[in-house]
Amino acid sequence: MKHLKVGSLMTDDVVSAVPDTSFREVAKLLAEHDVSGVPVVDEDDHVVGVVSESDLLARRQLTARGLMTAPAVTVHAEERAADAARMMVRRGVERLPVVDEEERLVGIVTRRDLLCVFLRPDPEIRRRIREDVLAGALGLSADAVDVHVLDGVVTLEGRVRRQSQARTLAGLADRVDGVVAVVDRLSVDEDARRFASPAHSRHDSTW
Repeated sequence: MKHLKVGSLMTDDVVSAVPDTSFREVAKLLAEHDVSGVPVVDEDDHVVGVVSESDLLARRQLTARGLMTAPAVTVHAEERAADAARMMVRRGVERLPVVDEEERLVGIVTRRDLLCVFLRPDPEIRRRIREDVLAGALGLSADAVDVHVLDGVVTLEGRVRRQSQARTLAGLADRVDGVVAVVDRLSVDEDARRFASPAHSRHDSTW
């Protein structure tokens, strides 16, 4: 499945500081560039921390080294935007420095940048589930089950052959960009259940 990546949403013209940047200079950077935080990088452009507005207010230190929150929470450009958004919520941060394979700073992504992931139109979400999940990943027809989407909440209704297939379908649907939640109303084919039950009994009887 195709997913929106962090690299397509990040700002690559990043305002940053170094550990020796003074309190006053950090404050000036935030004000002049209208940002709420800056990554702190070493001489090799590796991210060593982040200084936010709250750090400036909470800590009485002379340089970025003492002001910054470390270690920094970072993300790679190839990671899914939805995963980055969940990481922000989980870690309680407003921005994520984006790093390359060598952990060097290449950009920054904010919560505002990632909001577009959850503003994907419902018809587009439905189409992606039908084409990418049902047909593409599971090899079923696009209308094998009913897919309803309202405000990003996906409801799956219909019958599938196996319980594992139902779990996979719900799991993959939940990973589609823009999906807020998945309501699983799938049922398993009764013939498949009856077929599985005797086999299970025969297996038990051998012990």
